[in-house]
Amino acid sequence: MNPLPLVAMAGSPNAGKSALFNALTGARQKVGNYPGVTVERHSGRMTLGDGRPVELVDLPGAYSLDPASLDEAVTRDVLLGKQQGERQPDALVVVLDASNLDNHLRFALQLIELGLPTIVALNMVDLAKRDGLELDAAALSRELGVPVLETVAVRRRGIAELGQALDELLAGPVRRPMPATPSDLIHLQRRAREIATAAVISETPVRRWTHRLDSVLLHPVAGPIILALVMFVMFQAVFAWSETPIAWIESGVAWLSDLASRAVPEGLLRSMVVDGAIAGVGAVITFLPQILILFFFILLLEGTGYMVRAAFLMDRLMHGVGLSGRAFIPLLSSFACAVPGIMATRTIDNEKDRLTTILIAPLMTCSARLPVYTLLIAAFIPNRQLVWGVGLQGTVMFALYVSGILGALGAAFVLRRGVLKGGSSGFMMELPKYQLPPLKDVAIGLLTRAEIFLKRAGTIILGTTIVLWALASVPQAGPGEKQSEVSIAGKIASGIEVVVRPIGFNHDIALALLPAMAAREVAVSAIATVYSLDSDDEEAIEKSLAERLRHAWPLPTALAFLAWFVFAPQCVSTIAVTRRETNGWKWPLFMIGYLFALAYIAAGLTYWTAVALGL
Repeated sequence: MNPLPLVAMAGSPNAGKSALFNALTGARQKVGNYPGVTVERHSGRMTLGDGRPVELVDLPGAYSLDPASLDEAVTRDVLLGKQQGERQPDALVVVLDASNLDNHLRFALQLIELGLPTIVALNMVDLAKRDGLELDAAALSRELGVPVLETVAVRRRGIAELGQALDELLAGPVRRPMPATPSDLIHLQRRAREIATAAVISETPVRRWTHRLDSVLLHPVAGPIILALVMFVMFQAVFAWSETPIAWIESGVAWLSDLASRAVPEGLLRSMVVDGAIAGVGAVITFLPQILILFFFILLLEGTGYMVRAAFLMDRLMHGVGLSGRAFIPLLSSFACAVPGIMATRTIDNEKDRLTTILIAPLMTCSARLPVYTLLIAAFIPNRQLVWGVGLQGTVMFALYVSGILGALGAAFVLRRGVLKGGSSGFMMELPKYQLPPLKDVAIGLLTRAEIFLKRAGTIILGTTIVLWALASVPQAGPGEKQSEVSIAGKIASGIEVVVRPIGFNHDIALALLPAMAAREVAVSAIATVYSLDSDDEEAIEKSLAERLRHAWPLPTALAFLAWFVFAPQCVSTIAVTRRETNGWKWPLFMIGYLFALAYIAAGLTYWTAVALGL
């Protein structure tokens, strides 16, 4: 006995697929699970015009044939005839949301390329017209090469026509050859946009401008160049716009230090307050303006809708190193802090993709590295213009961020071909409209970041600095001795120095490395505290930390320290969240080990090269 013809309904989520399925099958439905998985199978029976029955199956919504979830994997396997207990469909009904045509056409193009007899249901055309978008179904049919019918499933409009078209479709040839569809996301999106544009009769000015902007910002050549320029301008602004507020904070810290020196009698208590708390924490909060400028750009790009498009542009690069495009958002979050970035990997379904993203997230330049970068750049990189509007310091900062990104991609490439070998999942998401971000949201975002940074300065950094001050103050140095060398912290640093001396690190850096594990920016406060304890010269104390470093460290050592922090082993918070997300210590220890090796090699190569060049 021949089984009933099987017709599958497929489409992206929220296309109105289930409403159309209900309209076609009525109450003649069955719900169960696909064999071996917990994904529900919805099937029903419809009757064609000549009385023939047809089995209709409503597939889980998907964005791509490259699955990113179990539901999408089932949809792909059914369509390819690989799903256990399910035969390959005889025909397809592809459901599109008329008001979101660009995004839904991407998946439709992949489905049509399968070569199965296909009808496209252009659903919810009434809502599209209400929003000012009028489409030409005939033009869309010409572009896609398959019949296209307008439907409004909830009002049962177009249902009879769809049944008749299915009747004709099932009587036609079983398969037909189809032209190849672009495989990468950018070209697929571009082709979908071209088809959607050809099908538009009229649309609102907002939609027209969205298309015009996307044609430039998502262009395969112009798009990445514009993204690189946006990032470059962002890092230039971090330096160019922050000079004045930094000077205000430095003046405030100096005033507070002077006030405490006069109010507290000379002794250990004054040393703790002035040399420990104020010198250490003050050196870190000086960088608050630069952190806020960086987040101002990030919030602005998110609010305008550009950040998602940046993810699209990065998708091809991500696939090149074996990662899913879904990794972009967690990695982008890691620019703020690796902890939320690692937690954001929960959206990645592929376990190896997720684990790889967790392991490389600490290589993204988090805001805690910013104080270290800006301190050393201000101390050792001349503040001069390369060309009009482009400063050398901002360019170096941009290069450090790019180095972190390249290091992360390189690490992912090696991991995905080594201990985490395997295929990567696909990435699809809907592009939001361009809009001006509400200033209130941007302001709230900046206040939140400032609160987090200052809270961190008042807790972790202050606590670590006080502990370091205590270790660096006992025992007291005798005449002719340096406090940083005879103290407990100095002795510990001398032990670390044996390991890091070959890569150019001095005693100051060795002393700063251990507390920097609590939080990276503590490296700055640790150096500030030690210099404050070591100095009896009031004029020297009044100099900024950058000025002191400029005269105390050779340039190769400073460059090696910068290279170290690009790949530096992460803070304890990152290690703790990695342990929680991976349910064990195996991967956190692996992460610490490979990052330490990378940081050591990068710092060593930088130092030895700089010395060889006579810098």
